[in-house]
Amino acid sequence: MSARRVLLLPTILAFGFAFLYLPILSMIVFSFNASRLVTVWDAAHSPTLKWYGELFHNQQIIDAAVLSLKIAAMNATGATILGTMAGFALVRFGRFRGRALLAALTTAPLVLPEIITGLSLLLLFVAMEQLLGWPSSRGVTTITLAHISFSLSYVAVIVQSRLIGFDQSLEEAALDLGARPAKVFARITLPLIAPALLSGWLLSFTLSWDDVVISQFVAGPGASTLPMVIFSKVRLGVSPDVNALATLMVSIVAVGAVSAALLLQRRERRRERDLRLALADPGGG
Repeated sequence: MSARRVLLLPTILAFGFAFLYLPILSMIVFSFNASRLVTVWDAAHSPTLKWYGELFHNQQIIDAAVLSLKIAAMNATGATILGTMAGFALVRFGRFRGRALLAALTTAPLVLPEIITGLSLLLLFVAMEQLLGWPSSRGVTTITLAHISFSLSYVAVIVQSRLIGFDQSLEEAALDLGARPAKVFARITLPLIAPALLSGWLLSFTLSWDDVVISQFVAGPGASTLPMVIFSKVRLGVSPDVNALATLMVSIVAVGAVSAALLLQRRERRRERDLRLALADPGGG
């Protein structure tokens, strides 16, 4: 019975990884296919890199990728600032009038369907254009504002969870020693919550980079993000250069994840080594 249990877990794990990663592996393999048919391997020709060459000469995809990077960076920065402010208000300001409403509005985008969010933002931008004359058209500005509106909720949740377990005695000690509140925030609070801010920034960047539904509602002519371009190509039939693009994106993400894991592992080893040295020589001599 114990032997069956020992074999059951690796088997389930193998099936789970196969279900998740075999389609990605198939896509990577077919990105080197010489045939224009993405589901039929051309056995008469050797694997080729020509689709990668065509990808880098596809100005539509390059422009869409640059636009997506710009929007994702602006969205991540704006969402991190606003989400951090919302997280601080909900954790540090205690009970105040409208706190329950702020908490509900902060978490609402997490559970609302994207199609409702996109439609409501489109109606909002149209009404603002009629009343204020701004935004004059749908484009980069409306996409960025729409992405910030739902990304800041994720940042607020992350910052809240970090601040709940925050040791406020460190800030109180600095204030007792004469430090100004702004300096306490910059020298103590901000460095301690920096991992949460970085996590929120990266998550917001990823959400903006991946979004299709909301972007389609608030985008205008000449403002197509990379996911929108890929989605339009998929509806007309997947071309091999899309496989090449997806392979490059998977490779970049894999390299980033492995690099982050190695960095964290190195820091953990360094911390353990410093701790062992401190325990071995408690007197510092």
